[in-house]
Amino acid sequence: MVASDIQQVKLKFGIIGNSEGLNRAIDIAIQVAPTDLSVLITGESGVGKENFPKIIHQNSSRKHGQYIAVNCGAIPEGTIDSELFGHEKGAFTGAIGERKGYFGEANGGTIFLDEVGELPLSTQARLLRVLETGEFIKVGSSKVEKTNVRIVAATNVNLAQAITNGRFREDLYYRLNTVPIKIPPLRERKDDIVLLFRKFAADFAENYHMPAIQLTDDAKKILIAYPWPGNIRELKNITEQISIIEKKREITPDILQTYIPIQQDARFPTLVGNSHNSKSFDSEREILYKILFDMRNDVTELKKLVHDIMTERTVPVSPAPQSPVYYPHKDVELVTTPPRPTINLSATKENEEEIQDTEEYVEETLALDDIEKEMIKKALIKHHGKRKNAAQDLNISERTLYRKIKEYGLE
Repeated sequence: MVASDIQQVKLKFGIIGNSEGLNRAIDIAIQVAPTDLSVLITGESGVGKENFPKIIHQNSSRKHGQYIAVNCGAIPEGTIDSELFGHEKGAFTGAIGERKGYFGEANGGTIFLDEVGELPLSTQARLLRVLETGEFIKVGSSKVEKTNVRIVAATNVNLAQAITNGRFREDLYYRLNTVPIKIPPLRERKDDIVLLFRKFAADFAENYHMPAIQLTDDAKKILIAYPWPGNIRELKNITEQISIIEKKREITPDILQTYIPIQQDARFPTLVGNSHNSKSFDSEREILYKILFDMRNDVTELKKLVHDIMTERTVPVSPAPQSPVYYPHKDVELVTTPPRPTINLSATKENEEEIQDTEEYVEETLALDDIEKEMIKKALIKHHGKRKNAAQDLNISERTLYRKIKEYGLE
């Protein structure tokens, strides 16, 4: 593909940057557009994956058809089948009329399935059938319907790991991944960071009717050195904050550092080594989060085991039946009183210690809940209450985050 075609696409879709990885991704999107092959777009959150399905659709023979973008992670599990494939009247409570569904609406066009890794397994099976045969069945119907749609999917989840964990179908992965497109993170596009900052600053200056902010040379070095875990979305947010809050239009390193946490990863425990890049940091955070959950489960099981042992030791023993004792040559019947049981003080002391240990386990379980609650609060504060970004930062699904927020009363 010639460079002029790539440049035209950038201008049309507002893509800024000249890095090799970005140009390669655009080149693949343009070449695969005329075909009907399924495309899987991968990349971290905030890298701009949503632009590439539009590039593919607008450069295909389907450009005059319907283009529908679906955020799979934002649709509740109980209604996603109805949203995608439609339903018949009376199929479930609240189904007061017939619904066509996205695959019916987009017939002859393109469907973009964002966050496809969040789909339930039952919906994945339905999607696989559409990819293989172009057939689907509405919820509550037995009639097979046909559709002719181009599917472009995107995810920031490691689908290979999700397959290993049993959360994603391997056959669906290979059907979606006919043509893979990987969008590089912003930290691998060092030369594009200043260009993007300048573009965002100019846009905000126009929107808010103020002079555009500019970086000093030293401030540019800090901007480039920062790893940008939130990628382009984070850079845009910080540029907007500086544009609105700062009165000075020339941004120095001191000003910039108040918006960019240079030692951001210092807030979390270091598991391996003294220095690590953003990728290893994400992996270590995931390991730490898993360890916390495993510890809580182990402590709960141990607490139950100790409780069962204590219950067995404290089961009351029925006294032996009293038997009469007869003395010869006397008409008096004496009933012997069973000896009073002796108390083993050492055993009692051991039981008390075990009971105290059980209480400590309860406190530790509560402490782990507090840690989880605090991590969720920090993630929500960091992303200004945006739950989608907070869920991605914690490496959990939005549904899980909503449940945790409700459980801990963080609404």
